[in-house]
Amino acid sequence: MAHEPIVKVNVPLPKGAKVALFVTCLTDQFYPRVGVAATKILEKLGCRVEFPRDQTCCGQPFFNNGFADEARELARRMIEVFWGYEYVVTPSGSCAAMVREHFPRLFEGEALWEERANTLASRTFEFVEFLEKEVRVDLSKWKLPAARAVTYHYTCHQRGLGMTDEAVRLLRAIGNVEFRPMEKAEQCCGFGGTFAVKYPAVSGAIVEDKVKCIAASGAETVICNDAGCAMNISGMCHREGKAVGVTHIAEVIAEAMGLGLDGWS
Repeated sequence: MAHEPIVKVNVPLPKGAKVALFVTCLTDQFYPRVGVAATKILEKLGCRVEFPRDQTCCGQPFFNNGFADEARELARRMIEVFWGYEYVVTPSGSCAAMVREHFPRLFEGEALWEERANTLASRTFEFVEFLEKEVRVDLSKWKLPAARAVTYHYTCHQRGLGMTDEAVRLLRAIGNVEFRPMEKAEQCCGFGGTFAVKYPAVSGAIVEDKVKCIAASGAETVICNDAGCAMNISGMCHREGKAVGVTHIAEVIAEAMGLGLDGWS
């Protein structure tokens, strides 16, 4: 199969740009509402969104546990499935980082597949990153139906993508959002994929401290843009009896835009 890289230049996203949604395993299984919200938002902003049905795992669990051959097999499959799309957008910073940071390294020395991996990496964006850098969205025209105090958990993999305060800027632009800074906002939640399984005591102590910081912010909702982190934080909030909602920024934006998510949980 011939693969020709798409050349990108620093211009605003063209109207009707074709975007593939890479929903990720955890989002698909546990937070499908987030995938629906992301799709509706992108369509509202003028993108043509497609969902490649053959998509599966990006291979991150294999990679993180040292199974390079198995990770490479899934990476090769993902490159094939998403080839031809102008943009690949995912609501998970963790999986975006896998594609961007590790796919090219998995194929070092294999000229053709290394080139393909680099091409896919150049087209792949975390959802917030895509809204900020490619769509250049202005959310100030939309607002939540009622005032809500929110805080934000800055996930580890977003740092790997070079992201800083993009999500906070988007949140502050939405009407009726009262942003509450959180102490230790950049501190890991303790999930770390299989880290939480291999070192449960350490993971539990880290997420317990994270939840204390969330509660101290006084926010009623914490925004978390990685499904694994959201599961870990919401679980500890439940165990600690903290009445704090955990949600993805896509759900907040969709609500502000009036995009119905009824029937999706």
